[in-house]
Amino acid sequence: MTRFGDGLALGPDLSAAAESAVEQAIAPLDGRPDLLCLFVSGPDPSEAAEAAHRAMRGAGARVVVGCSASGVIGGGRGVEDERAASAWAAELPGARLEPFRLETLRADDRLVVVGMPETRDDDVVGVLLTDPYTFPVDAFVERSSEALPGLPLVGGMADGGARGATRLFLNGRVYDSGAVGLVLGGPVAAATVVSQGARPIGPDMVVTRADDNLVYELAGTPALDKLEQIVLGLPEEEQELAGRGLLIGLAMDEYADEHEYGDFLVRGVVGADTDSGAIAIGDVVEVGRTVRFQVRDAGAADQDLADLLERFDLNPVEGALLFSCNGRGRAMFPDSDHDAKMLTRAFGPAGVGGFFAAGEIGPVAGRNHVHGFTASILAFGPAGTDD
Repeated sequence: MTRFGDGLALGPDLSAAAESAVEQAIAPLDGRPDLLCLFVSGPDPSEAAEAAHRAMRGAGARVVVGCSASGVIGGGRGVEDERAASAWAAELPGARLEPFRLETLRADDRLVVVGMPETRDDDVVGVLLTDPYTFPVDAFVERSSEALPGLPLVGGMADGGARGATRLFLNGRVYDSGAVGLVLGGPVAAATVVSQGARPIGPDMVVTRADDNLVYELAGTPALDKLEQIVLGLPEEEQELAGRGLLIGLAMDEYADEHEYGDFLVRGVVGADTDSGAIAIGDVVEVGRTVRFQVRDAGAADQDLADLLERFDLNPVEGALLFSCNGRGRAMFPDSDHDAKMLTRAFGPAGVGGFFAAGEIGPVAGRNHVHGFTASILAFGPAGTDD
């Protein structure tokens, strides 16, 4: 029995492509899909909306969710910057599917997100698709681990190419703001993995002085001086990588003897102050935290994803959703197919669908985060198996 399917279609008629992708995704299933995910890539937001309307009408699924994107993933391929649509369908017998639409309201001097379902004891995972311009995705996701305890969130930021051009799809309706998604609960076997695609350089160091996202000292030395020492000691090739975009990893397990691939939450180094010797990073960091500088290239991204898939703890995988950064694909690898092909090799005939996101959502070490340049994966196993 096949419970998951995926489809991909290209062509000048985006509505016809979306309908074809849905038909391909549903075809292998033995019955009506419980969940259908639809992703549409095209230059015209109104065209994307019409394609979504037509495809959703013919899907016959209990829940349909999706968004516009700069590129889509399906049929074992990735397609960027073309008129294309991908669809992913799943039969999830006995599962509870709670779709939601999130909006942001202003209350006094703060923003409040409304529309999230109440948590239940049997919640398994949430899928979240957001408009990057109108929804406070970083704050919502970072706080979700406290507000939605135990609920991993996986997904990505939709990309319409410009502010106001993003389209989000949910159960026959199309939105141009906020966020959409669903919570899956009950007898669902699912597991998540986030490949951050970076490799460590230099030694592990302890943060000895910091304030919010400013790191003043590493191992008792001004942070900028320490950074310069490490970079100057690198081979010329790695110095060039560091010059194109240096990263820092925050160790997720302080008690590990060594910290290597996958052991860090990777964030960007976003600035430096020569007067104070501080560096600014893209997250809050506490004194006492172990950190290690990182670089990112195609080789590191390939190796990190391969290693994570090799030790993936859900077997067999029957279907998977893939949210790959729009900085991967052709921007990082020889073609747009890299991540899709790696999942196909790892998971075999599993149905795999997804899109190229403007920021990816996924848990690292049990906490939900927003990432960049990552591949965030939600995989499903046979009904009744443990995740």
